[in-house]
Amino acid sequence: MEKFWIHAGVLIDGTGADPKRDQAICIENGRIVRIEDYHGDHGENWVDLSGKTVMPGMINCHVHCLSPVGISDEEEQALTTMEKAWWGIRNAADYINSGVTFVRSLGSENFYDMEIKKMIEDGKIIGPHMRVAGRVICMTGGHGWKNGLESDGVDECRKNTRLLLRQGVDLVKIMATGGVMTKGVEPGSAQLTMEEMKAAIEEAHKADRKTATHAQGTQGIKNALRAGIDSVEHGIFLDEECIEMMVRQGTYLVPTLAAPRCIVDAGEEKGLKDYVLRKARAIIDAHVESFRKAMQRGVKIAMGTDAGTPYNFHNNSALELELMVANGMTPMEAIVTATRNGAECIGVLQDYGTIEEGKIADIIALAENPLDDIRHVRQVETVFKAGERLKG
Repeated sequence: MEKFWIHAGVLIDGTGADPKRDQAICIENGRIVRIEDYHGDHGENWVDLSGKTVMPGMINCHVHCLSPVGISDEEEQALTTMEKAWWGIRNAADYINSGVTFVRSLGSENFYDMEIKKMIEDGKIIGPHMRVAGRVICMTGGHGWKNGLESDGVDECRKNTRLLLRQGVDLVKIMATGGVMTKGVEPGSAQLTMEEMKAAIEEAHKADRKTATHAQGTQGIKNALRAGIDSVEHGIFLDEECIEMMVRQGTYLVPTLAAPRCIVDAGEEKGLKDYVLRKARAIIDAHVESFRKAMQRGVKIAMGTDAGTPYNFHNNSALELELMVANGMTPMEAIVTATRNGAECIGVLQDYGTIEEGKIADIIALAENPLDDIRHVRQVETVFKAGERLKG
């Protein structure tokens, strides 16, 4: 890959440092090799983004990359394998076009997320870098059971984690509580026990894989934290003990504020099931309050949307940042959740998440500065993934 330079009018590097003006970024073989003040083109290969705000490609730490959005449950259930593949390809392109260059896929039917990841890596389709969990581990009849590995008892949780690792997953997702989307379970109810989750987490960590948990109710969150989980997804009913443990253990919260918001905003007129609407409406205020408390107390937070849930579109990661800012974060803090923090949460900070020398050149350019108005993250004009220009 040829060497080239980017002239950034404003550079937000993703670390949380103050932005810099008129920066020159040298990219060679897909990596950032030099960053300096801009002193002119000097006849080399330049990309002129002098009128734009340049920042790292965003990282969405919680998506369901093959899930179609905007169709009914019945239509989704009737999809053929080829139609599901079409949705996966479309969703992958939506991430890139909206400035998301890295996603963590947290639950998929039949390991299809692994197949999409391979197609992207093989250059067959355009999409973001991916870390994928494949099928989730849940209790029999628990949240996500239709596409998960139903596991009861310590031995089954351990064995099914080993099966996932044999399949080649990048991380293991465990269901600690009920949730909104599964009929017959409640978000506040604990499901897999601490001992069951600990067995799964031990196996994952032995294989140097991270773990994440769908955890909404207080007791289930505590069970997962005591078991050694790496990230808590949703965290709807956090109490002081949960927050203290997360701070002490360095556990990430991926709040996914967008997920219930999209359901509530869609409402009955979009044909959503009564049980889905009831549960989303019941938890949305507590969800926001838990996010605020976690933020104020210093819990590590990474951006994730739960894209693929009802009316939670794959090209709408910006909504999560907007909700974070609306509930107390500064625009810069929100951007860091989607850049540096996202990379640390996923475990790829050495190579991704910031615009620094030595990092992979995942870079986007915005028409306006999102520090002035976080909604400007929607104005993605140019996208580079590993130095390859995919948009703009």
